[in-house]
Order: sequence, then structure tokens, then C-alpha cells
Amino acid sequence: MPTHDDQKPIISATDAVDEETFLQLLDAVDRFVAERLIPNETRVEEEDDIPAEIIEELRDMGLFGLSTPPEYGGLGLNTAQEARLVERLCYASLAFRSLLGTNVGIGAKGIFFDGTAEQKETYLPGLASGELIASFALTEPDNGSDAAHIRTRAVRDGDDYVISGTKRFITNATRANIFTLLARTGNIEDGARGVTAFILPADTPGIHLGPVDRKMGQRGTKTCDVILDNVRLPASAIIGGPERVNQGFRTAMKVLDRGRIHISAMAVGTAQRMLDMATAYAMERHQFGKPICEHQLVQALLADSQTEIAAARALTRATAQLNDQQGKAVMDAAISKYFATEMAGRVADRAVQVFGGAGYMADSQIERFYRDVRLLRIYEGTSQIQQIVIAREMIKSRT
Repeated sequence: MPTHDDQKPIISATDAVDEETFLQLLDAVDRFVAERLIPNETRVEEEDDIPAEIIEELRDMGLFGLSTPPEYGGLGLNTAQEARLVERLCYASLAFRSLLGTNVGIGAKGIFFDGTAEQKETYLPGLASGELIASFALTEPDNGSDAAHIRTRAVRDGDDYVISGTKRFITNATRANIFTLLARTGNIEDGARGVTAFILPADTPGIHLGPVDRKMGQRGTKTCDVILDNVRLPASAIIGGPERVNQGFRTAMKVLDRGRIHISAMAVGTAQRMLDMATAYAMERHQFGKPICEHQLVQALLADSQTEIAAARALTRATAQLNDQQGKAVMDAAISKYFATEMAGRVADRAVQVFGGAGYMADSQIERFYRDVRLLRIYEGTSQIQQIVIAREMIKSRT
């Protein structure tokens, strides 16, 4: 793997992502995780920020453009490859992935899926290189998972829209150059049919950022409110152009469906790290005259975790392949996200139990993972929302 001084993308914009080349990329990511990311985890936790040199190395490796097509400067990984790579990347603290995750997923995918040719040419190369940071402005103080009833208003004024409202818990808002913004252009009674997706440059007059949120975990990630006070955007800022007014909910759902596969892979990667740490500790820690890994009830904690991780990994990869084959996997993505993120929470709990009292101490690192993984069951659709999606798709398939 290149050193942090001379890193460069393993896959260039003109290469095909064949299996051999992809395995080289995975190997580079494994080394990067071991040599650069894991050694900086404590620093990120203490400083509540990602070091500038790490950000630059992530850019140099091309990781901001994992799934962006090569014609826009990205690596062009398909969903299955993205899932495998994200799993490996998330063996390190989830904060590192969060930095580039909005460019790989929710912040940029709307432009990729539904943007005009001009919008793609304007924004995707910068997003793929990491020179631009995208952010996804959907959640509001009174509407999180209920995306169909957002209240931020976009009122037509000639050739422009004037937008006012507040977005909450917006990841990478303090770093963002552009926002994918969901705003209501129809009546509240229109629900999903009255929502439009805009590309909002972060330097547009009328945007104000709230204080950075203090969170339970995932220190180093940055979220805050985004307040819009009569922000003026041309109709051409609508993702897909003016003819796609009131089509933003469809764009958001496309983004979130693939994002759920991505989060599933995150859950598998971080769960594997927690299990590896717990297993190593169980082999070193002695109680009653022998390593605790020889006690059957401790073995049960480890075995249950290994079994659930294997199941979640298989489910995530199968869902990713289905998404590549069919272009979507709505129910399967919800199933994968639901199972994998709940699994990660159970593995975290068992890992703390294996560590015992030491696991409750901050210097164990397991305590940090326990806090960090709790968010996985909330963002990009809570576990309860996934249950609703699963049941809805089951019923739809039978009617």
C-alpha cells in the first residue's frame, strides 16, 4: 500500500473494476485502516474532529468517489463492491466513514440518480475527489423519518424559489459545500407528492448553521441545524431540472434505499471489530485459574456474536447483489439494515459483558464502540421504519 505521503487512487478513472483490481483496493484499505485510522481513533475521540492529514489521505486514495462512475472521476464500484469495502473501512471508528459517507451516499446520490447532465458535470467530479463535501438536508425538528411531511417551504417567485425552514441533525453540515435539500413546493396535504429536491450551494445567502451537536457517540462526526431564511434558488437548482418539481420524495427514497445497504455493511464491519476485541480479551483475561474464553458462558457470548455477524454479512452481500441486478431492492435493503444494525447493538452489548467492569471504562475502547453503534439503528430510517417498509412491501407483493 502507498504510504500516507504518496497515496493515490488504486483504481484510476479509466480502469475497469475487475475483481483483481478490486482486491488490490481492499488490501490497500485494510492497511490504511490498520496503519492510519485505528492509531488515530483516540485522537479523534479526544479532539472531536478528524485530523486534516487523514482527510487528505482519504481524498488521495479516491475513497470519496467509491461509487461515482469513472466518467466523473470516481472509482465506479457497484453496490456489492461498495458493501465489501465499507465493511472493511468500518473496522475502524465509524467517524472516518461518516466524513466521506455523504459523498458516497446520501449527499451525492440524488444528483447521480436524477440530476441533469449539467448538474452531474458540475458537481460529481468535485464530490468524487473530495474537493467538495455534500450534505443531505432532510430531517427537521418535527419530521425525521416522516419525510413525506416535511415543512421547510420553497415558494415560487418568478424563475426562483424562496426557501425557509430548519433542518436538524444534518451530517457534515459544517464541512458542506453543497446540500441536497428537500423542501415542500406543494401543499402539506399533498404529502410526498409535494416535495422537491434542490441542490443548494452552502455559500448561498440566507443559510445559517446552528451550534455543532453534542452527541452520545461518534465523536469526530459533525452534525448541526441548518437554518434557511428566505434562501433564493433558481428553478434550475431542482435536481433533474424544473420539470422534476414535486418529485423529490422519489429521489430521496432512491438515495435512502441504497444507503441502507451501505449502513448494513457498516454494522457488519464495526461488529467484527468489537468481536475481535472481545475474543482477544477473553483469551488474555484469567478468572478461576484459566482464560475466560474457556468458560462456556463466555464462549456462548462469542459464538452468538460470530453467528449473527456471519448472517448479517451474508444478508448484506446478497442484498447488494440484488440491487445491482435489479436496480433496486426496497424490501431487502430494509431487512438488511434492520437486522444488521440490531445485530451490531447486540454484539456491542455482549462485548462489554465479556470485558466486564473493564468494558465500562473509557480506556477499554469497547465503551466507545458501544456508544457509537447505537446511532446505526436510528439514522436513514429507524428500525421501526424498516419494519413498516418490510411489512408494506410484503403486503404489496400479495395484492
